[in-house]
Amino acid sequence: MSDRAPTVLVFDSGLGGLTVFSELRTALAGARFVYAADDAAFPYGGLPEERLTERVVAVIDRLIDLHHPDIVVIACNTASTLVLPALRQRFAIPFVGTVPAIKPAAALTLSGRVAVLGTPGTVQRDYTRALIDTYAAEVVVTLVGATGLAKLAEARLKGESIADEAVLAEIAPCFVDRDGRRTDVVTLACTHYPLLLDVFHRVAPWPVTWLDPAPAIARRTADLIGPCRPGEPGEALAVFTSGSGVTEDLRTALGGLGLSRLVVEAMPLALH
Repeated sequence: MSDRAPTVLVFDSGLGGLTVFSELRTALAGARFVYAADDAAFPYGGLPEERLTERVVAVIDRLIDLHHPDIVVIACNTASTLVLPALRQRFAIPFVGTVPAIKPAAALTLSGRVAVLGTPGTVQRDYTRALIDTYAAEVVVTLVGATGLAKLAEARLKGESIADEAVLAEIAPCFVDRDGRRTDVVTLACTHYPLLLDVFHRVAPWPVTWLDPAPAIARRTADLIGPCRPGEPGEALAVFTSGSGVTEDLRTALGGLGLSRLVVEAMPLALH
C-alpha cells in the first residue's frame, strides 16, 4: 500500500467522462484527480482519424507535462478505439481505455439481439467490428451511430432543456423487433450517454438493459493502481482546453461531483 496518493488523469472530449470520473472517485478514495475535457475540439466525431490521433496525443502530452499523472484513463470511446496504440507507444505510464462493452452484452442477452449505441466514428471502427467477431458471433448486433446524442447530454448538463423527442429519435434505431426477437441489451459506447439514462428509461419503446462501462473502467484502473491508503476524497481539478461553454449550471454540477476548482489550459484545435 502506497503512502503517496496517486494522480489519476481522466480525459474526454467533453463532459461524458464525468460518468467514469464519478466511479473512479468512489473506487480510489484518497487519489488526486485531474479531469480534462478537450472542449476546444468537441465533438471528436467530426475529425478525420489521422487528425484525431494527432490532437489527442498532443493534448495528452501537454497534460502529462503539467500534472504528472500515475495513470491516464481515456474516458472516450471515440478516442480509445483509435488512439490507444499511439498513446501507449509514446508514453511509459499506463493507459486505461473505454471500448464498447460487447462481450458483456453478448453474455447478458436472452433474446440474442443487442445494440451498440455510440458515435458514428466508434461504431464504424474496425476495433468495434473485431470485438463483435470475437465475442458476439452468435448474437445479432445492431450498430447505431447517434449523431447528436453527445451534444444533447452536454447541453443538459449545462442547464439547457432538451426534448424527449430528440433523444428518442437518436436511440430509436437500437430497438429492433424482428423474427420474434426484440433487442434486450443496449451497450452505451459513449461515456456521454449515461448522463441521459433517466431519459432513455422514460422514452424507450420497451425496457432493456442499458450497459454503462464506467464501473468496469473504475475496477480496471483500481487494479492497475493497486491498493492505496484510504482517506478522504483527494484533490480534484477540472481542466478545459477552451472553457467557452462553461455555464454557472455546469460549474454547480461539477462542484457537486467534487470538481470545485476549474482552470482553462487553452489549446485551440489548430494545435500541432
